[in-house]
Amino acid sequence: METKGFIFDYGGTLDNNGDHWAPVIREAFATLPIPEIPLDRFCQAYVYAERLLAKERHIMPEHNFAQMMRIKAEIELNELAADGMVSPADIPAFAKQIAEYCDDRARRCTSEAIPVLEYLSQKYSLALVSNFYGNINSVLQQYGLAHFFPHVIESAVVGVRKPDPAIFRLGVEALGLKPQEVVVVGDSISKDIVPAQSLGCQTIWIKGRPWFGEKTPEHSGKSIDSISELAMLY
Repeated sequence: METKGFIFDYGGTLDNNGDHWAPVIREAFATLPIPEIPLDRFCQAYVYAERLLAKERHIMPEHNFAQMMRIKAEIELNELAADGMVSPADIPAFAKQIAEYCDDRARRCTSEAIPVLEYLSQKYSLALVSNFYGNINSVLQQYGLAHFFPHVIESAVVGVRKPDPAIFRLGVEALGLKPQEVVVVGDSISKDIVPAQSLGCQTIWIKGRPWFGEKTPEHSGKSIDSISELAMLY
């Protein structure tokens, strides 16, 4: 069936060129003047922060990406400070440094995505479907992406999170298309590709660095190594 629209994931896909954010945040931690944090302890702090942010409202709709990352980093650093790995007095400065590192990465990756989105938006309807914290519109505005996405489906707003296929169904309905006419682009096979395929959507997996030690799941469908390859496919 003819392709008439695209649904993009955001985090990891458009802002990190397929990489999971955890390895990038660990790189940011490595720039701090502290001993190396053991990987298992870093992962525990990362997961703790993610779960806390899912339960409690720390991030506001007006927060941009750097502000959001600073809040996340502060939670992670406070968790590590409980074990004496970080001095509480250093947390504000360290969180700022981590946030700036991640913001620089996101700026470079979204800059690469912009010409691709510009090209696709001239031919297809676009929508964004993202597990996010309620501030995705502020982040899209910050990086100059908002005008590409007249339809934004954000988990914190609609009350449905990936990998529930229902959140992708909302994206398909917003586009006013049949699932078979929509291509879903995402960096996670389990959270993006599999649920989208279950609805009958076409899919493209953007390959990048996964969560630490995670084995690549079985994948049926198209895959790319960089967001820029989309312009060559369509």
